[in-house]
Amino acid sequence: MEEQNGSSLASSADRKRFIRDGALPFSAFLTDSFGRQHSYLRISLTEKCNLRCQYCMPEEGVKLTPKSDLLSAPEILALAKLFVQEGVDKIRLTGGEPLIRPDVVDIIAQLKKLEGLKTIALTTNGTNLARLLPKLKDAGLDVLNISLDTLVPAKFEFIVRRKGFHKVVEGIHRAVELGYNPVKVNCVVMRGLNEDELLDFVALTEKQPLEVRFIEYMPFDGNKWNFRKMVSYQEMLDTIRQKWPELEKVPTVLESTSKAYRVPRFQGQIGFITSMSDHFCGSCNRLRITADGNLKVCLFGNSEVSLRDCLRSGASEEELVQIIGAAVGRKKKQHAGMFSISQMKNRPMILIDADTSCSPRTLHCPPVTSPPSRGTPTPYVHLVPYISPYDITTIPGDVGTSRSFLTLHYLL
Repeated sequence: MEEQNGSSLASSADRKRFIRDGALPFSAFLTDSFGRQHSYLRISLTEKCNLRCQYCMPEEGVKLTPKSDLLSAPEILALAKLFVQEGVDKIRLTGGEPLIRPDVVDIIAQLKKLEGLKTIALTTNGTNLARLLPKLKDAGLDVLNISLDTLVPAKFEFIVRRKGFHKVVEGIHRAVELGYNPVKVNCVVMRGLNEDELLDFVALTEKQPLEVRFIEYMPFDGNKWNFRKMVSYQEMLDTIRQKWPELEKVPTVLESTSKAYRVPRFQGQIGFITSMSDHFCGSCNRLRITADGNLKVCLFGNSEVSLRDCLRSGASEEELVQIIGAAVGRKKKQHAGMFSISQMKNRPMILIDADTSCSPRTLHCPPVTSPPSRGTPTPYVHLVPYISPYDITTIPGDVGTSRSFLTLHYLL
């Protein structure tokens, strides 16, 4: 990333040399060892959700983080500013359910002021969307994803364990009315539950500017994932082509998580999120910050770095960038595969925000009284052996265990 106005968040000798030599037209600290440039940041605003989706929330519920341990709005904006200055140009707000957070409109308005940020997106369950969307749009919300896993009201209540189907549909219609195009609809497909509605969802795209995204069922703690419940991308595609054999592929950008298709003459289109059967790790450009301030460089990885602790211990922007860069540098080439992932300990969906001996580890910020020397590699993060297919990155000092939960909204 080029320095602007003579200022640079990280002014180490390595960073200056990187900028001078122009090895990559992007921040060295957000570029991993495989050359992937991370320009897309997802920030969870809350762990709370007003629904209890079966694929997301364990039946017994989750233990929420104390409010004092969650990121405040100033902390969210400080981290967002840091990432944008390093090259992030898209931020997605997730949860939990982000529209539960009272200051969500103000957070979007403040993010909109960040120079270099091109896109502000939000993923929501839609239950509060119709009421809030005009304010969200005025604040600067650019892109909208709405979760809806069935078109049958009674089945909706079974899946999410709450009422609210008609509110979600109202939110989708309101988004169309306000000019969002496309309005993205996320649908997690589960065998024996809603795979029989694939054609009905595709039909929604005929006369509306919708992009229905069919998501392969993914394993997270507490969602009782089973391979037999997963409907693969290829199986879904075959089912849809039996009805619409003329279905055509739509070009997408390299970093897209979705394989896009369109029925000719339909106004909208469909997509497939194939995290399990055909991963897209090679083009991944995403980083995630959980509601309690942990950086996850891979959704399915079980190591995290606490940026919250670093902020609250007084770390400078330069030190934060060094810590973030070290974490990004340890990102693996790809995730471990669906069967290995299903055996690994990770946050459940609602928290990715049970503690066991194999819980994912939160890597806390080291004391900022001993920062690394300028021009030398940061000693904050190094690799240690671990029993999973992933290495765990640790930081000298206190190492604790993290909770294990996020919503699917946080994923996409």
